Amino acid sequence: MFPSSASPPPSSTTAWPVSFLVNSVRLMIERQVGLVWVAGEVSGFTRAASGHCYFALKDDKAQVRCTLWKTKALALGVGRPGGLLLRDGQHVEVRATPTLYEGRGEFQLNVDTVRLAGQGALYERFLQLKAALEAEGLFAVERKRPLPTFPRGVALVTSRHGAALHDMLTTLAQRWPSLAVVLYPTAVQGDGAAASVADAIRVANTRADEDGVDVIIVARGGGSLEDLWAFNEEAVVRAVATSRLPVVSGVGHETDFTLCDFAADLRAPTPTAAATAIAPDGPAWRRHLHDQRRHACRVMENILASAAQRLDRAAARLTHPRMRLTAQATQLQTLAARLQQAWQKQHSPTTQRWQFSRQRWQRAVRFQWTTHEQHLALFADRLALLNPQHVLARGYAIVTAANGQPVLDAGALHVCDPVAITLARGRATATIADVFPGEERS
Repeated sequence: MFPSSASPPPSSTTAWPVSFLVNSVRLMIERQVGLVWVAGEVSGFTRAASGHCYFALKDDKAQVRCTLWKTKALALGVGRPGGLLLRDGQHVEVRATPTLYEGRGEFQLNVDTVRLAGQGALYERFLQLKAALEAEGLFAVERKRPLPTFPRGVALVTSRHGAALHDMLTTLAQRWPSLAVVLYPTAVQGDGAAASVADAIRVANTRADEDGVDVIIVARGGGSLEDLWAFNEEAVVRAVATSRLPVVSGVGHETDFTLCDFAADLRAPTPTAAATAIAPDGPAWRRHLHDQRRHACRVMENILASAAQRLDRAAARLTHPRMRLTAQATQLQTLAARLQQAWQKQHSPTTQRWQFSRQRWQRAVRFQWTTHEQHLALFADRLALLNPQHVLARGYAIVTAANGQPVLDAGALHVCDPVAITLARGRATATIADVFPGEERS
């Protein structure tokens, strides 16, 4: 029979067009065979720029070309983290439609889906459980918590005898030796491993305050899907998702993905990478603190130098009170002399009355002069009492803070604060070694 979409040649002696023959055979194969599962080994896998994937599926007696169209490849997550990883030599089972590619007349399989042979059922279970837990929101980005920048301690949930433990301990010791490390040993493979890992996570949360830890690493080395299956179990995923402490998953190697990775607050590609994510970079922090200390010292030196310059300029402008009083007394004497001369010029001393007035005026001037001198002497004595230089000469000192203000209360100082000390002769700088605040006086 011929397909309904094509009409038969006019007679049996008429040559069939190639396109008619290939199209007819293609339709016959697709309708008679339909979707089938085919098992074989992947060979010559390539992914074109268009996104379509091409490979051959073979066994020891035959092979067939396969095409996985872009839409199907995207649905399977081919090449994406956590998706399907196809490579040469891999044994797979494909559900496909046998057909002919009319452009070259080649028999091929149009692949609908792919699963790993021998692990197909297990992988299907993985996908089903992943979809169910994801629907609950256990893998939501909003649930992820930031890791502590400087953790007090880390809880390691892993095998006591695995290489992962040695790698993590070495990395933690190199990066942050003071970090407390608490091991919660657990089985990581085989029967009961999932329950053991989940219990260890719960115990780490319960003892967090007592053990001084604030982050958990769940880790083991790489392996097959069966080897890592304990970390795909629902009990482990829920223990990670409900953990009070942030959890870093370092299960397997770069290409291994487990459901524990999706539930954790951070997925690390290896156990070593998990330890690196937890421990601060000690050498880098030491370099940073050293640079900050040098910068702070330079800033403090500049502040002190500027304060010293301001103090020197202020001292240069300072006039001693006795010198100011002497200048004012000299000015007063000059004015008195000028006043007397002016009086003498304006009044003739020929009459007795004017002479008598002159004498009274002179007595008044002398009295005022004496009174002013007494006042000036009194003011000079008072100023002398207020003269800080006299106080300094008796053994006292003026202490000023870094901002140039006098320090009146020891309680305003702190240990390591810089201060400047002004003495009767000269200045000095010091650093506070201890503070003994005095009692407040009413």
